[in-house]
Amino acid sequence: MELWRGMGETRPVWRGRNWPLGATWAEESTNFAVYAPRATAMWVCVFTLHPDGTETETRYQLTEQSLGIWHGAIPDLDPGTRYGYRADGPWLPDQGLRFNVNKLLLDPYGLATSGTIRNTQELYGYRWDAPEEMDTSDSAPVTARSVVVDTSFDWEGETPIQRRWRDTVVYELHVKGFTRLHPEVPENMRGTYAGLASKPVISYLKNLGVTAVELMPIHQFFSEPALLDRGTTNYWGYNTASYFAPDATYSSSGSTGEQVREFKAMVKELHKARIEVILDVVYNHTAEAGPKGPTLSFRGLDDRGFYKRVPEHEGQYDDTYWDVTGCGNTVNTWDDLALRLILDSLRYWVTEMHVDGFRFDLASALTRTGTEIDFHCALLIAIGQDPILRHVKLIAEPWDTSQDGYLVGRMPPPWVEWNDQFRDTIRDFWRGHTAGVRDVATRLAGSSDLYADDGRSAYNSVNFITAHDGFTLRDLVTYETKHNEANGENNTDGSDNNRSWNHGVEGETDDAAIDALRRRDAANMIAMLLLSNGVPMITAGDERGRTQQGNNNAYCQDNEISWLDWTPEHAWQDVYEVARAAIKLRRNHPALRQRHWFEGSPTIVGGPKDLAWLDADGSEMAAEDWNDTSRRSVGLFVSGGPLRSPDRYGHQILDDSFVLWFNAGDTPLEVTLPVQQWVRSGAVALSTDAALPTGTPLVAGQQITLGPRTVVVIQGA
Repeated sequence: MELWRGMGETRPVWRGRNWPLGATWAEESTNFAVYAPRATAMWVCVFTLHPDGTETETRYQLTEQSLGIWHGAIPDLDPGTRYGYRADGPWLPDQGLRFNVNKLLLDPYGLATSGTIRNTQELYGYRWDAPEEMDTSDSAPVTARSVVVDTSFDWEGETPIQRRWRDTVVYELHVKGFTRLHPEVPENMRGTYAGLASKPVISYLKNLGVTAVELMPIHQFFSEPALLDRGTTNYWGYNTASYFAPDATYSSSGSTGEQVREFKAMVKELHKARIEVILDVVYNHTAEAGPKGPTLSFRGLDDRGFYKRVPEHEGQYDDTYWDVTGCGNTVNTWDDLALRLILDSLRYWVTEMHVDGFRFDLASALTRTGTEIDFHCALLIAIGQDPILRHVKLIAEPWDTSQDGYLVGRMPPPWVEWNDQFRDTIRDFWRGHTAGVRDVATRLAGSSDLYADDGRSAYNSVNFITAHDGFTLRDLVTYETKHNEANGENNTDGSDNNRSWNHGVEGETDDAAIDALRRRDAANMIAMLLLSNGVPMITAGDERGRTQQGNNNAYCQDNEISWLDWTPEHAWQDVYEVARAAIKLRRNHPALRQRHWFEGSPTIVGGPKDLAWLDADGSEMAAEDWNDTSRRSVGLFVSGGPLRSPDRYGHQILDDSFVLWFNAGDTPLEVTLPVQQWVRSGAVALSTDAALPTGTPLVAGQQITLGPRTVVVIQGA
């Protein structure tokens, strides 16, 4: 722990300029610009670390202000210099003015962060024993610093991949948890950006066949004070403190700018392997929490502008935060500078860090003008018109904590959405809780009920069975209820609506028959996910049978509960092989990832229907079949010749045709392969039925028996 020596001299600064915001390094000087329109004075505080572990703070007062931006240039600062701001101004909390010159503030545009926070009185702008009064203790000894960064980097000609959505398979992972226990990654690189870029990890991702990694939050974040008090941390990272800085705890090389270069090197290596990088971003709230939270950055610079308040009452300013994130505050995206910060941050990660897209946590909170949902709000309009951002991958988590914030199926182009209706329907199908197969068929075909009515495609739906939040796939088939005791909240946290099935025994078991059934159901669900129309997303480790021991809310478990276990004896290798085979089928056969909606009609005169739903006798399903609430299986014929969409040169695309059967029943099912002139023979291309292994030859009209709870995919010759 660093010791505190105290404040050194105060020095003058050059005039500088009011753009760009943040600290911009050059050999002659570093320009500082920070937005704080209601402040009355501003200082840049530079910290010098001494050999004995103590440090000195030198303050440089910024005397220039234009358009609400304080600015100045300091000569002869080296990259790696640690700094922060101090802002003076009125202390009127009931009016949203919380200036406190005693609190060191992170630069909202800081490109790197060094150090962490400690939950002590000094971190707070007010007195714990008298919240209306300002606390005058200095927070510098207990908080982090921003870092001056030299942004130069040799990308060696690397260019964006820009893969189409229909060719994308997303893999959601945690930078630390994915490699922390990987035996082939050098120990000093485990759990870091460098570890994720290592050859063993990239080889694994390539062999599995995923095309994009979606990284759980890597913006610099800090743990909530309540977690720190009970000796835990925010492992997931949904508590952002700096929207430009890669989190330093995932750096193997250092925290004074090295984390920026390491992140860039990671992206470069993943791009060499043709794997895109998508960031899970948390612009809806910050680590400063509610009005009684710590003062880290935004609160001390422009609390009134940056955070949404409840509506004004009779002309009186109400300091109560308006919160639809469940985290104490909601970022005010209709404030000009808050909006600018989000857009600048997004562009920075695309242009400087070369990421390929973003998944927006609680996106509904960002789509509001005032407190109302508004699809013509400033943020959506600005992103849609931005020449950089409109061409990257944009994924919405289309809900927040409010009732009116559930927006699945409603986000405008070019956004795609996490589709929780796919998740719930497929879970229910395999646990026997669906009333027939009508909804299942809709999800398999791309959720046209959500996306077809306004010109969008099936690829506006990001399909998933699990995500970081909730049970893993293995736990989904192993636990009936959550087991979150380790979180220290008396098992009251986390969802109770898991749609899971333990197959008769709660938790792990030595019963070989139950274990085999669990593995098969896990394989069934991941196969259905990867063979459905839409963009599939796998949660890291699901293909290997990763378990969190029944914890469905492991947000504070930075340990073996959350980290991926790479030992082969614990892996569900059979599930991995099914996942890998399904991804390969999807990649190699455009019939299984078609651009246009299925119409249930031929693509050419006299040809087969592009999609037909099958009854067990090989005929097409009739109305009474769709109305049969006891039905537990669904079959479909997908035509490969020709596809409705041509190739890039306007030529017809010819592919193999497929018959897919999903039997969620507990008994065998006799089915007859359809008799038609277009496909007369074929072979099993993927199977979770041991009696119908891959490669089994079949002919049209042949009767086969599908085992209970199985998936069989037949590829026409």
